[in-house]
Amino acid sequence: MRNIALQLMYNGTAYHGWQVQKTLPTVAETLERALTAVCCEPIKAVGCGRTDAGVHARRYVANFRTRSTIPCDRFPLAVNTRLPEDIVVRAAFEVAEDFNAIGSCLKKEYTYRIYNSRIRDPFYVNRVYFYPRPLNEGVMDQAARAFEGTHDFRAVRSVGTETRTTVRTIHYCRVAREGSLIELKVCADGFLYNMVRAITGTVLYAAEGKLRPEDIPDILASGNRTLAGPTVPPGGLYLTRLWYEDERLNG
Repeated sequence: MRNIALQLMYNGTAYHGWQVQKTLPTVAETLERALTAVCCEPIKAVGCGRTDAGVHARRYVANFRTRSTIPCDRFPLAVNTRLPEDIVVRAAFEVAEDFNAIGSCLKKEYTYRIYNSRIRDPFYVNRVYFYPRPLNEGVMDQAARAFEGTHDFRAVRSVGTETRTTVRTIHYCRVAREGSLIELKVCADGFLYNMVRAITGTVLYAAEGKLRPEDIPDILASGNRTLAGPTVPPGGLYLTRLWYEDERLNG
């Protein structure tokens, strides 16, 4: 039995997240159906994380086990011919027996994109958060940096999947602007349900003057979700980088 890791990218607009659901279309279900056809056996894939409905991935890793003898360099083209245009397999590698896409992942980077302009851009629909009021990216960056470090992040998560602990380490959380596009990039050893979207909402609250960047440590310490900003829409969120010990999968 071989253990194969795939590098993927997908536009999540049409899907109810990664995880297979009984009645709703998901990325995992769509991928598994294509892999089953290619490998001529039932395939179950393990993903590197549970992206939510409408969230995108510029980088994603999944692994699956198969008896198929198809060479790894043939998998991308073979699978892509059976996938819709909004999901693409970029590369495939045979990996160690104990490799697991989520368990072996060391850290991840998400990027949240905000289109800050008085006039919306139709080509950004479902791909950015359109925000017409002026934003000060300097204040946003100051607020974002307040999330860096090891903290209990209960105050910026939605009720959802239970976890053993709500403590995570954020390696960096920064905001930068290029023209009308503002990006918040956050890298951590793990994320809670809706954590990045809630962090972004809190950073926007700071830009709006509804809280101060220096208030954020106290908000985190309180664990009170109502003190932080709102959960912003999913369309602006992208999984953008992954880190593994197997460097072939990094990027």
